[in-house]
Amino acid sequence: MNHNAKVYVYNLSRESLIATEVSVANTYWTRLVGLLGKTPKWTQGGRGLWIVPSRGVHTIGMMFPIDLIFLDRQKHVVHVEEHVRPFSISRVCLKAASVLELPPHTIFRTGTQVGDLLEVSPIPLSHREHAEPASRKNAS
Repeated sequence: MNHNAKVYVYNLSRESLIATEVSVANTYWTRLVGLLGKTPKWTQGGRGLWIVPSRGVHTIGMMFPIDLIFLDRQKHVVHVEEHVRPFSISRVCLKAASVLELPPHTIFRTGTQVGDLLEVSPIPLSHREHAEPASRKNAS
């Protein structure tokens, strides 16, 4: 999966949509930068960042709290942290292969718990084109 990929995340165990517009951070640079520089506007529902690989994250330099979902290789939830405040460091979870960074209250809203199985799948290109603002389409 390339670093410009967008995915959606669905909780198969709870039958709930977790996020519809998740960026993938799977290169050294995208994992390093993460959500730095994002404004609180980023926390609108449906957004997220999937950090692959990762066993823990920090919120140093961030301007808003986030929820964290830690996933193993099979995408089972192995740990969750809700409302992680800026300038914090998460627990390091050795069972984790990746971490989802999500807007605050996402875990509560979706009922996501340790043991749940998530589906992380690419957003079809046709759906991304429809959702892309006209200003970005014209800039291409």
